[in-house]
Amino acid sequence: MTALGLEHLNKLYPGTPAVQDVTFSLEAGETLALLGPSGCGKSTLLRLIAGLERPDSGRVRMAGTDVTALPPERRNLSLVFQDYALFPHLSVLGNAAYGPRQRGASRAQASAQAGEALALVGLQGLEQRRIHELSGGQAQRVALARALAVQPRLLLLDEPLSNLDEQLRTRLRGDLRSLFAGLGAAVLLVTHDQREALALAGRVALMRAGRLVQLGNSAEVFARPATAWAAEFLGQPNVFAQGGQALIVPEQAVVLGEGERWPAVQQQSEGGGLFVTVAHALGPLRLRLSAREAALVEGDTLRLRLLDSELLSVPDDR
Repeated sequence: MTALGLEHLNKLYPGTPAVQDVTFSLEAGETLALLGPSGCGKSTLLRLIAGLERPDSGRVRMAGTDVTALPPERRNLSLVFQDYALFPHLSVLGNAAYGPRQRGASRAQASAQAGEALALVGLQGLEQRRIHELSGGQAQRVALARALAVQPRLLLLDEPLSNLDEQLRTRLRGDLRSLFAGLGAAVLLVTHDQREALALAGRVALMRAGRLVQLGNSAEVFARPATAWAAEFLGQPNVFAQGGQALIVPEQAVVLGEGERWPAVQQQSEGGGLFVTVAHALGPLRLRLSAREAALVEGDTLRLRLLDSELLSVPDDR
């Protein structure tokens, strides 16, 4: 079942098109990441879906029903804000029970739903703690439990891990992916972090200046960027201009130890491997070599050839 459908959404702020002609759908049980740089319209799009703002044109549908004109409380969704927006005067259980209570559940029913949600995110035993007594990771889980306690069809997450340190983000990515897989709800995740999008989402919608640049399977989007800008944003180091087009040289296109010998003009050791910049005919080719591959560098040269079948020619929109 299609949990969410966006049809040609547009939102214009004074002098600035924030969202431009965005169309996509999200199935129940699916996780989709809205990925892009800061200011590209991701959070605005999330607010349009949540009903916190109205689009200038276009439609928002949930489970086939047009909800464009409905207020947030009449949409069966939950939104987890970037700063979590937890209530410091309430306990962990009180925070998690807030949503069900607001939607008319009895105190007992709200506590039961909150308890289930807290168990789901691994916070059993912390129900009576105050928010200031929690770690950053625990606070993030309370915000997620509060969102899950209302049993939404659609879960919206705005940069859910951005306030955490890298070690904690890495650990929670695995936890969240497992959690999302068992929910049954559709999950829409906003992030500027490429690793987060790849780790958490089955599909990625790449945004730039309010528009969708590319939409598809996460692994496919990262492996085959649609444009030069997309390739560079996704971390591809080897993108070469070719008269209005761009040639992407992905890692799988480079065969080491064969072909012509090229000058290795820069070499930097790291973690047993080697970062090398090769003065190739296309331009400076930046390669990361494993310890075994680093042994193929002979003096200041490296023999390599490129597989034409793996090279990608895309529009140069940089």
